Amino acid sequence: MILPIYGYGQAVLKKVAEDISPDYPQLDELIANMWDTMYKASGVGLAAPQVGLSIRLFVVDTVQIMEEGKEEEGIKQVFINARKLEEAGDPWAYEEGCLSIPDIRGDVERPPQLRMRYLDEQFVEQEKVFTGVNARVIQHEYDHIEGKLFIEHLKPIKRKMIQRRLENIRKGQVQVDYSMKFLGR
Repeated sequence: MILPIYGYGQAVLKKVAEDISPDYPQLDELIANMWDTMYKASGVGLAAPQVGLSIRLFVVDTVQIMEEGKEEEGIKQVFINARKLEEAGDPWAYEEGCLSIPDIRGDVERPPQLRMRYLDEQFVEQEKVFTGVNARVIQHEYDHIEGKLFIEHLKPIKRKMIQRRLENIRKGQVQVDYSMKFLGR
């Protein structure tokens, strides 16, 4: 089932999300719905706060954006109760966007290496190091469960330039080809 994606301005996007346990109601269905929602919106990652749930859950599929022949370098994973353990390397800029903030993109600097501890969808603890685009997408989705948005990483001049567009998104005055939920609607 396709879920509505919560747009910029929704309070759930600014809250630090809560851990969940294996008995979280209908978790398998929620994860399946998040995959469906992410693909319908042409995303590479989706966090539970983006579908209105303040829980520490996100999904990532970078396989779909890898160059032909390098798909095995991508990841398709579920992250539950994730914790960032360490970031390393010189930050590099990369243009990011967000399904909750449509039509706005900007260069965000992030370290190229990330070590994470998380639970997979079977609630088996994992600890892995991710690099490059995989690390980037995970860092972006991790920010969501920490109540942060990519626009908070933009340079002040860029943030000032997008203020009117952000206000339009908050009001629901944006055209997208996926279901969204806006403040007051």
